[in-house]
Amino acid sequence: MIYLDNNATTAMDPSVARVLTEALLQTPANASSQHRLGQQTRMRLDEATDRIGRCLGSDLTRVHAPRLLITSGGTESNNLAIHGIGEPDAAIVVSRVEHPSVLAAAATAEQAGRTVAWIDVDPNGVVKLDSLREILIEQTRDAQQSDSVAVVSIMSANNETGVIQPIEQAANICREFRVPLHVDATQSIGKVPVNLTEWGVSAATITPHKIHGPVGVGFLWLEAGLEVRARLQGGEQQLGTRPGTEPVALVVATAEAIRIAFEALPESADQMRRLRDLLESKLLRDHPTLVVHGKDAARLPSTSCVSLPGADRQSLLMSLDMAGVACSSGSACSSGSSPPSHVLQAMGVGKSLLDSALRFSVSRFSTEAEIERAAELISRQFSRAIDG
Repeated sequence: MIYLDNNATTAMDPSVARVLTEALLQTPANASSQHRLGQQTRMRLDEATDRIGRCLGSDLTRVHAPRLLITSGGTESNNLAIHGIGEPDAAIVVSRVEHPSVLAAAATAEQAGRTVAWIDVDPNGVVKLDSLREILIEQTRDAQQSDSVAVVSIMSANNETGVIQPIEQAANICREFRVPLHVDATQSIGKVPVNLTEWGVSAATITPHKIHGPVGVGFLWLEAGLEVRARLQGGEQQLGTRPGTEPVALVVATAEAIRIAFEALPESADQMRRLRDLLESKLLRDHPTLVVHGKDAARLPSTSCVSLPGADRQSLLMSLDMAGVACSSGSACSSGSSPPSHVLQAMGVGKSLLDSALRFSVSRFSTEAEIERAAELISRQFSRAIDG
């Protein structure tokens, strides 16, 4: 099976698997326990989170430092940010191309009576900064306080198209209005340079299983001084913000996965870009009507979202699976029912392209031989779909 669904999840790096195994086999102890073994476990946990913070451009050890909350994954981190940052009745602002976990959290808040405003994107899927500014002006126009908007959420790069967003510019606008900016950075790490301090964001979601790390753990990075309301109760871990026994082994493995990912750049990014471009060029050669979404914008080197007018995405997905190519028809978190992509709809894509959109995503472990073979198989299935 040729695996081209790495934006959904990645194979664990063998080096990370070894670190995880070693950590799991160490003497069991709770990092909150006061005995010596508990203190040693706490030290391992703190060292691992500090390494993660340094890779992301922040020193978690200094006074008034940013915080790194440990969660169960990206979905929990996004929900914690949407529901927990800012005043509980203040407005939420999100882009129309966010991950389903952000959109669902915003929709739940809207059903509960909160105002939700939506940032438009251009035909390439890039958020319109003037739309963001207009929303913040409108939301704060009649407000006497600076907390009329709780949080703005914009992903750093789209999980379906790979389109990279202007995060630094968005952060500048948000700071102008004194509104926290949360960024889902899940897809960017390991593919493009990421420095949360230089970006100027207030919060960021991180998930290691997208970079050959473990599943079942995630993080919410918070700038110094930013408070978040807890969604869970029952413990004092992480200052009560996210209670529950910390998964020390998963955090240690994450630190290793992020270290490898950052050290591998830019070589791995160049390799992924070359493979992505090879796949697209071969498909376009055989199918000139093929459309590559977001091709005129900066994209992640790993991601290609394409449409072939006249084909059916669900039939293509199934036929490619039978042929030995694993890909996706959208976000892995919404692909069960395979609805039309909300991302492409926000970009103004027509029905024929919506109905035939597929996502292919490579990783640093993908090979040229795999892409050569995948291009042949995909092209063959595209031809069969068009010929009926």
